[in-house]
Amino acid sequence: MNLIDFGILIPFALITTFTPGPNNLSCASMSINFGIKKTMNYIYGIVTGFFLLLLLCGFFSNLLFTALPSVEPIMRWIGAAYILYLAYGTFRVSFSLQEKSNQYLWGFYKGVLLQFLNPKAIIYGLTLYSVFLNPLIGNPLYIILFSLGFAFIGLCAVLTWASFGAIINQYLHHLKLRIIINSILSLLLVYTAVKISGILS
Repeated sequence: MNLIDFGILIPFALITTFTPGPNNLSCASMSINFGIKKTMNYIYGIVTGFFLLLLLCGFFSNLLFTALPSVEPIMRWIGAAYILYLAYGTFRVSFSLQEKSNQYLWGFYKGVLLQFLNPKAIIYGLTLYSVFLNPLIGNPLYIILFSLGFAFIGLCAVLTWASFGAIINQYLHHLKLRIIINSILSLLLVYTAVKISGILS
């Protein structure tokens, strides 16, 4: 435990978790359009999936780190495609609101699925354990406790973005304004997908 540099670890985790990404942007969008209460199942799915992903990265970090070079390009494209799907749903929800449709209200399982199709989350988990928490590898209790801790940070991040969306929701009485906001969030998700795919690198 005393080999872990928390002075570097905590800023890394906070910055990585709270900056815009598929989880945060999609939570903000859903909260804008459906309110924070209806978004909670999706949030619970994100946090559950993130916790499970961190556990896998902790328990199998050496194996995953070895396998990642061959798997990563495929994961990048699958992840980018899924995030584009989220972007499409985010954009379409502006129009479906006219009929009060819940078609684009994502639930628990989509939140879980997103974690395992998001290369950024996978690389984050591997970096966390291989670089910062390497002394914990082989200690199941610490892996579980730290995974819970970082999943809680993830929960704080998505709740912050969802709350931001809920606040905006109170001022978005005009459909055109909702379309503009959702278009911006959709474009940010498209940019995230392009960046994750590696096309720009």
